[in-house]
Amino acid sequence: MPEVTSAPGHGPHGDLCSAFLEELPIAGAAVSIFGGSAAETLMCASDATAARLDELQYDLGDGPRWDVFRTHLPVMINDLSHAGVRSWPAFAEAASSTDAEALFVFPLLAGDLVIGVVELYCTSPRELSTEQGARAARIANRTAWTLLRGLLPDGDTGTATVPLARREIHQATGMVLVQTGSTADEALLLLRGHAFASGRSLQDTAMDVVNRRLDFTPAAGATDTGPQ
Repeated sequence: MPEVTSAPGHGPHGDLCSAFLEELPIAGAAVSIFGGSAAETLMCASDATAARLDELQYDLGDGPRWDVFRTHLPVMINDLSHAGVRSWPAFAEAASSTDAEALFVFPLLAGDLVIGVVELYCTSPRELSTEQGARAARIANRTAWTLLRGLLPDGDTGTATVPLARREIHQATGMVLVQTGSTADEALLLLRGHAFASGRSLQDTAMDVVNRRLDFTPAAGATDTGPQ
């Protein structure tokens, strides 16, 4: 099961879930991050049901979160009893034992980098309006940047204390800035995030950008374009 850094509804990262609960007509929320080969980490869960929905998908390797992680697009399930949920048969059967009746899963996107997901549930079938869906996506975006700024590990793949005097990292930051139209701080965060998600060092990731093996241009989707 995923590592949990805060108990349901509590812990230092509970405010990450609170933002969704305060602004959206939902019953609960869970926020999880992924880090390369490291265990998935459940950063917060507003209640036991939110934690259980997250745990089920992780344990089963089945459910909408994996589609979101692959496509970078949200999955909106207005009714968990609907036949369409059978796209995830193992999860659909397990989820029927919870009190969740609707589930909305959004990617935690920083640029084109998916660092995790947020799962929102309701206790009765319902549909989020276009405006509510857009609001959820905006909160998820803010959450992703917050996580990148504060939760990446120390060391060579990690925090903003990595010296920018390193020529390759400084050069790569400038290239990512141009590719994404971001600020220098955001470009460095994207480099750090990609290093974290791929389980590689910041130095190696920067070298891939400098040598044009890695491109953060939105159309490129931050994909490797050559041998490592």
